[in-house]
Amino acid sequence: MINALFAAGGPSKNGSMRHIELRRGNKTISTLDLYDLLLKGDRSADARLASEDVIFIPPAGPLAAISGEVRSPAVYELKGASTAKDLIELSGGLNETALKGRLQIDRVSDSKREVVLETDLSVLDPADIKVQPGDLLNVYPVIADRRVVRLSGAVERGGEFGIGSGLDVRGLVMLSGGPKYFAYTDEAELTRVTPEPTGPVTKKVLINLKKALEGDREHNIALMENDYLFVRAVPEWELYRTVNVTGEVRFPGTYTIRKGETLSSLIERAGGYAPKAYLRGASFTRTSVRDLQQRQLSEAIDRLEHEILSRSAYGIETAMNEDTAKLEQGALQSRMALIGKMRAVRAQGRISIRLSSIEELKKSESDIVLEEGDAIHIPETPSQVQVLGAVYNQTAFVYRRDFKVKDYLGKAGGLKKDADEDEMYILKVDGTAVGSGSDSWTGWDNESSGWGGSMRSARVEPGDTIVVPEKVERTVWMREAKDLTQILYQIAVTAGVLIVAF
Repeated sequence: MINALFAAGGPSKNGSMRHIELRRGNKTISTLDLYDLLLKGDRSADARLASEDVIFIPPAGPLAAISGEVRSPAVYELKGASTAKDLIELSGGLNETALKGRLQIDRVSDSKREVVLETDLSVLDPADIKVQPGDLLNVYPVIADRRVVRLSGAVERGGEFGIGSGLDVRGLVMLSGGPKYFAYTDEAELTRVTPEPTGPVTKKVLINLKKALEGDREHNIALMENDYLFVRAVPEWELYRTVNVTGEVRFPGTYTIRKGETLSSLIERAGGYAPKAYLRGASFTRTSVRDLQQRQLSEAIDRLEHEILSRSAYGIETAMNEDTAKLEQGALQSRMALIGKMRAVRAQGRISIRLSSIEELKKSESDIVLEEGDAIHIPETPSQVQVLGAVYNQTAFVYRRDFKVKDYLGKAGGLKKDADEDEMYILKVDGTAVGSGSDSWTGWDNESSGWGGSMRSARVEPGDTIVVPEKVERTVWMREAKDLTQILYQIAVTAGVLIVAF
């Protein structure tokens, strides 16, 4: 019979599983409770079928549900008068994590669902609790005991540890795998918070960890719930720090450094400068400086973006006609595209230094103390000078000792109409920038112009970049995309990043 029933797909969703009838002729000769078969393996009511027999599955009877910490939480069909014990047995019984002391029953009463029973199963026998159709039984899990202590610092595995029935300092440290080899065992700090009528009171207790691990009762004290033990490392402990040296030194590579070691010491360890080293072009980068530059760049771009959106919104709202509004909208899209380009730029973290012989470097301000992640690159002498900006041919030219700025501008085709010659400047190969108003610039051709000469007469060095900005209309700086380009360019240079934005 069962094979025939399940070959037909089993009872439907709304069909009864507890009162399946076998009809032969016009009589019901047997009834089958599928729960007995499926949950208990009882086949005693599974009659053999004959030709012309009919299996009749009536609609499901009254239903009740059970959820929570039972083997098979589900909706079950009731049969006759039922109890909580019956429903628990149908669900396979309670899980090991079930809270034996609590059972809750939700019941539909007066067109609303409400809790009608909250009981302790250890006091009230579930066989005495009647279950009605529509009831929902909730079996709750045991409550997690969060009585823990916390351990951190120079131990193998810090974290939270259950205090159980009792734990002392030695036991806690041993549970963590023990102290690390660089642990400062002369002193550990225990923090204990105790509740008082006036509020929590925090107490600090200094423990000699070495004595505690030896079992000294004065220091191997019993721990209380929520105690926090911090195991210190030996003073100024740090495994090692590394810096990177590349380019024209005898032995480039990654070096470990000691605390307080300087740049001159690093170059000495790298074997000194190689014969082709171009000291003026040395590039020194630092992680902390890069992070600072990137943050400043992002903040500047955020402020500029806010200004663009505010002014563009005002321009669109006050446009005299639809064509003007479309022009403003197009300008906004162009400006936001440039903002997107700037957000893709990453700061270099470069610090401008001046290298010299190692002996001279030791006496100079450029002999800086090294940090983790520092990198220095010493290139070969470059053979080019680059010209960027408002010239007819932006490119790099072969360096010539007798050439000045005007000569390279001539080779670049000269200045465009919108070039701002007064704001022209040179990005030096060492990372500094020099303009006509710079007090530190000593590169003028004094024979022809002296300090009053034009920037055109300035000398350049191999690897320098001549930058010719476009003129910016200060009063309407937001009207043209080229004005925005110039502003973005200046932000980038300020943050230590050089990009070609023209």
